[in-house]
Amino acid sequence: MTPYLPDRLVSPEPGWTTTADVIVVGSGIAGLTAALRLRQRVDRVLLVTKTVLSEGSTRWAQGGIAAALDPADSPAEHLHDTLVAGVGICDVAAVEALVSEGPVRVRELVALGTEFDRGPDGQISLTREGGHHRDRIAHAGGDATGKEISRALIAALDAVIDDPGIELLEHALVVDLLRGGDTDPRVCGVTLHVIGEGEVDGVGAAYARAVVLATGGIGQVYSSTTNPSVATGDGVAAALRAGAVVTDLEFVQFHPTVLWLGEGSRGQQPLISEAVRGEGAILVDAEGVRFMQGLHELAELAPRDVVARAIVDRMAQTGADHVFLDARHLGREFLERRFPSIVARCRELGFDPATELLPVAPAQHYASGGVRTDLRGRTSLDGLYAAGEVSCTGVHGANRLASNSLLEGLVFAHRLADDVSARLAAGELPPAAATGPATRPGGPALVSPRERTAIQRTMTTGTGAVRSAGTMSRAEKELAAIAEAEAAQTLPGPEAWETTNLLHLAQVLTHVAALREETRGGHVRSDHPHPDDAHWRGHTTAVRGEDGLLSTAYHPVPAQELT
Repeated sequence: MTPYLPDRLVSPEPGWTTTADVIVVGSGIAGLTAALRLRQRVDRVLLVTKTVLSEGSTRWAQGGIAAALDPADSPAEHLHDTLVAGVGICDVAAVEALVSEGPVRVRELVALGTEFDRGPDGQISLTREGGHHRDRIAHAGGDATGKEISRALIAALDAVIDDPGIELLEHALVVDLLRGGDTDPRVCGVTLHVIGEGEVDGVGAAYARAVVLATGGIGQVYSSTTNPSVATGDGVAAALRAGAVVTDLEFVQFHPTVLWLGEGSRGQQPLISEAVRGEGAILVDAEGVRFMQGLHELAELAPRDVVARAIVDRMAQTGADHVFLDARHLGREFLERRFPSIVARCRELGFDPATELLPVAPAQHYASGGVRTDLRGRTSLDGLYAAGEVSCTGVHGANRLASNSLLEGLVFAHRLADDVSARLAAGELPPAAATGPATRPGGPALVSPRERTAIQRTMTTGTGAVRSAGTMSRAEKELAAIAEAEAAQTLPGPEAWETTNLLHLAQVLTHVAALREETRGGHVRSDHPHPDDAHWRGHTTAVRGEDGLLSTAYHPVPAQELT
């Protein structure tokens, strides 16, 4: 069942306009880094964020940022661990860029004012997480690394926010991408809806010589996710409708240890960082039996897909809907000092990790696939760039190595900003004559917000951590029925646009996931329980065709020799 994608969302005609050299959409580490670096090189940057500047996904990152900062470590070792976690399909050149440039970029964060935790010798404290064979995770505030990095970047941005060269639009949801005319179809802006007052209110059009998507993840397509409520995949969905290529969308990472709050819990779920296991916490079943030993040489510190799969298997064996994380032996004083945010949140919800077992189960955590980019952040559409979780650089392969996400956003936002600046200076991206959203045969679409729960339920049961041809076939039919339902009475607005984005993402993700008849990365194909390198060591791509139908392709990659 090939999904049909509309060319745009139903929305009012723009009632206001603004212009910039570059539009950056998103205020996580990728968006803030890109905006700051671009402002050093170009005259006018428009930074668009869906809520307020401090609410980007970066602030929720607990574990830390990975980089080979220890003299005993090396980029080559970081490369090795990343390739192993990626299960054979990482883009080696992208990973080499990540690990070689990462230490410099992290030190630049320090120079910018980021206060990482330090040891008695004054050096940055480094710890270990799943899949890493060295201590290379820098953290801040114990378990508030993302929050601290976000604070430092925003402080740097605040220092120039009065500069007329930077315009900030908060509470702004991107609706669709704008394209030039038939003779110059470059991406040249966005339509967006701003919840504000005065002239910049409602739907408007922002024009620029380049657009940077840094909109974060797709977590809200599932019933249970660690992503914030704003993570509705708006950037990926808009790129798909405009005709951009997306890659490896089926590779969804499910974090193995998310606090289980009981059946029926929805929305953003509190994760228990991998760093807790890195400090010695263990996984046990309802009988108190430790089950990771013997399954992997790293036991609880195995890559996330291994741990999540083991938890799913143990829950199936015991008939339970969760297992337990035991951190009691680490002691109250240590837990409160090393993981203050996690401990406080657990206690708010009625659990004390110092004295109790914590119920945990896997939940959606990270999208390894996204809008395809090259090493400079360029997408398949000229004028459109992407960085961070919305993008697919090839760094993560089929499964992201713990704490590589913040580093990827940081490294590739720098690379992207340098490329955009160089092209603008060379006159390669002159202003384009905008004609409106990227219209092609098909027309607009809109889905009722009432369908959101049904979409999430369908994805969780059909295309979740454990999936099969049968479950995904049912999911495709259910999603198609939602797409075909009459929505004439639905009024356009943020909730309807978000729900429509979730539907489009769910359809594409399920379609490409059904094609991959193997188990690889962060999920299990119960009907194909093993990797199949002969047929599936490679990438899937998906793109909206001129007729509105989704077109897919498979691209094999050579074997990666790991020493």
